[in-house]
Amino acid sequence: MRFTIRGMALLGLTLAIYVAATAGANGNGATQEKKEAAQAAAPPAKSADTPAANPKDVESLDAIVAAVYDVISGPPGPRDWNRFESLFAADARLIAVRTPKDGGKPSLVFMTPKDYEARAGKAFLEHGFFEHEISRKTDSFGAMTHIYTTYESRETKDGKLIARGINSMEFFNDGTRWWCVQIYWDAERPGNPIPEKYLGK
Repeated sequence: MRFTIRGMALLGLTLAIYVAATAGANGNGATQEKKEAAQAAAPPAKSADTPAANPKDVESLDAIVAAVYDVISGPPGPRDWNRFESLFAADARLIAVRTPKDGGKPSLVFMTPKDYEARAGKAFLEHGFFEHEISRKTDSFGAMTHIYTTYESRETKDGKLIARGINSMEFFNDGTRWWCVQIYWDAERPGNPIPEKYLGK
């Protein structure tokens, strides 16, 4: 369907007049009813099969960020995947930037929390992995919070550094607890150093 700019402007004006007329006829009560209906129809953040979270893991932004890092870290062996899944909202995504070793064009790998469990879980059984936050930049508006959290990764808790990068994390606060909506990350590499502004506290 094709619209001209003028046509879209006229459509917007018509809608504005209609909304104003409707508000005048029905009063604020009708508007409030629509808002309440929309809120009631909104799907819950939690899906039916989401494990119950430890309240201490989701009581604050600091708590849920710490839990995300803690639950994937440890010596060779299984991770607590129920705890991991309990941190995420329904339909949450994890997105990794992958760059070929020869320096080719980067691509994206999209995963659900369960996909990440299947991919990383096998490696964690054989190799230790410890990741922790070294810096964070935070922006919030309403129920939304976005952070750039700079990380360091090692195979043992105090071992040699094997990777650094930035996790771009999105969170939702429903008034009761925090939910992780998305984690999107890229690693530091030649030609892609972490800017100094993401290394300071």
